[in-house]
Amino acid sequence: MPTHLSRRDFVAAALSTAALSPLLARAYSDEVPSVSTPPWRDQAVENLTKSPHAKLRNIPVHAVTIKEGFWSPRRKINVTRSIPTMHDLLEANGRMNNFRRLAGKSNAEQHGPVFSDSDIYKWTEAVGFALQSGDLQDLRPTVDKMIGEVIAVQEPSGYLNTYYVEDRKSLRMTPQTQTTGHEIYNIGHMLQGAIAYYRGTGDRRLLDAGIRFVDDFLLPNYGLAPKQPIVSGHPEIEMGLIELYRITGDKRQLDLAGYILQGDERVKLPEHRTIYMYSGTPFTARTKLEGHAVRAMYACCGATDYYLETGDQTYWKTLNTLWDDLTKHQMYISGGVGARSDGEAFGDAYELPNARAYGESCAAIGNMMWNWRMLAATGEAKYTDVIERALYNGINSGMSLDGTLYCYRNPLAFDPSTGDKIRNPWYDVTCCPPNLERTLASLPGYFYSTSNDGLYVHLYDNSDLDWHLEDGTGLKLSQKSNYPWNGNVELAVTPDRPTDFVIHLRIPGWADRAQVAVNGKPITGARSGEYLPLQRKWSSGDKITLQMEMPVQVLEANYHVEDNNGRVAVQRGPLLYCLEEVDQSNVALSDVAMDLGKDPSARFQTERRSDLLGGVLVLRLEGVALERSTSELSLYSRYSGASVKTRRVPLTMIPYYAWANRNATSMQVWTPVARPS
Repeated sequence: MPTHLSRRDFVAAALSTAALSPLLARAYSDEVPSVSTPPWRDQAVENLTKSPHAKLRNIPVHAVTIKEGFWSPRRKINVTRSIPTMHDLLEANGRMNNFRRLAGKSNAEQHGPVFSDSDIYKWTEAVGFALQSGDLQDLRPTVDKMIGEVIAVQEPSGYLNTYYVEDRKSLRMTPQTQTTGHEIYNIGHMLQGAIAYYRGTGDRRLLDAGIRFVDDFLLPNYGLAPKQPIVSGHPEIEMGLIELYRITGDKRQLDLAGYILQGDERVKLPEHRTIYMYSGTPFTARTKLEGHAVRAMYACCGATDYYLETGDQTYWKTLNTLWDDLTKHQMYISGGVGARSDGEAFGDAYELPNARAYGESCAAIGNMMWNWRMLAATGEAKYTDVIERALYNGINSGMSLDGTLYCYRNPLAFDPSTGDKIRNPWYDVTCCPPNLERTLASLPGYFYSTSNDGLYVHLYDNSDLDWHLEDGTGLKLSQKSNYPWNGNVELAVTPDRPTDFVIHLRIPGWADRAQVAVNGKPITGARSGEYLPLQRKWSSGDKITLQMEMPVQVLEANYHVEDNNGRVAVQRGPLLYCLEEVDQSNVALSDVAMDLGKDPSARFQTERRSDLLGGVLVLRLEGVALERSTSELSLYSRYSGASVKTRRVPLTMIPYYAWANRNATSMQVWTPVARPS
């Protein structure tokens, strides 16, 4: 066995980062089993190559190049502004000094919440995904140095946490700390960050440190009796352990994730705590989404990963029950989840308030991540519809257009007079910014999947795919589109040789009418919310055209959603729209209503504004504004039965993702419908 060096040895030797890295690599890489296929650079967002219950396999980030179009400006801002400025903020707020002080390189006190280490790991994950799309020369040395400083303070036992040290050391891994202290959450993010960086660079120093934590510290000491128990106070490690298992092939890591998902009866917790944590009791006993929204989404992600590896039908039944609850009772029209600020939690069924909506950015990302896994298990487009809804709306709204300000919560109505500042450069609970950054960096990995019979096309934007089918046949596919501003997509298919396979073309759920042709020949069978299988012997030069009509759609909520009774929302294609008061003609949003007539879609006009909010398509329609009398401004007045006086006003709507990028102003997604006079 290799010799484990203590932190004291490292400090005493005053090893530089450059010297430290090869030492750890020599010490641990030889003892770690590694699945030989695919190699590190060809592993995707999730490495499902050997997952026996995955119908779809992911395609690596580097295999897809997103070209000029809708997502390219966001991704460029992410790597040129968001990730670098977040690094500076992490430094300014002491996140790296927490590590340096343990190596004698900083005199600063520990700074930040108990989960501060995870901020570094999530940021590293964002960089790891960004590096899978290109070599960021200015960023790579910074991360390499940070990784060296992180692993330098790992203890001989494998334990690594900068909060539970010194006078807090006695609190390590106690049931109370596990439920509230985020120890296990931190290591989960460490594993995910390490894996993403490994897949982007081949550098496994942080990965080896994560393996040491799991194999040397957790596995020998924690698990089923007689070992000490584990409770996942904030689900996250389940995903990390299972993705680690997909690299190492060490089934103990998968089994540990399964044990954590089931909970341990030796840890006695009150029911309200297990509801809030969405852990501590068997996952398979869950019947609805409740408690902390991010925790619930991450638990569902980990449980789906466990199903993909084991095929346990009790998990699959539970996952489907919870997904039905999500889509029928708990999800905002933006794809966001989490109704209550108290506990950052789900509410009761249909409890979906607008102005009070929490809709944390991390929760929308968790929703996307969970549906990505459900899609991998089934190949069903209903999951991709949720992915697209969350991505274009509830996630994309979380980062400002200049990439430096972030929404922690994403309400569907907003009044700045409350004093709330919705976008900020920093939160001491800074989970959302690096989470948004890792999502944009990993986005190419969500465009396609392979299957036993061919290729699935999930998302649309100008992009090039350069990969292969599962039988090894090389395949290039090029997309040309102005999606999501219009619904026309052209795909050029170039296999290495003429090959018979299926291209599963997604018809989004919003697309009521879609026309598909291959080499100009119309193809029947396109249905909204399904994948259209196109099977033929594909040859270089073959082209698929997809034309989707994209009218404005006016939507109403279930009548149980009390906030939205008498109100409607507007979407066009995958984009949700909203009203911002700054765009209206001297009228308060609280006084306006939409005049929709008998044909609502026909009331809207579209206008492309390249000079507005980075280039958007705005919607215009005629509405009405209430003319309020003095008595109507009082809290209560006598009912008169008189008709409400109104005046005609023009209304302008922008995509929801672009709100709060100008002066502070009121916003609303759900707007009243004018009553016939």
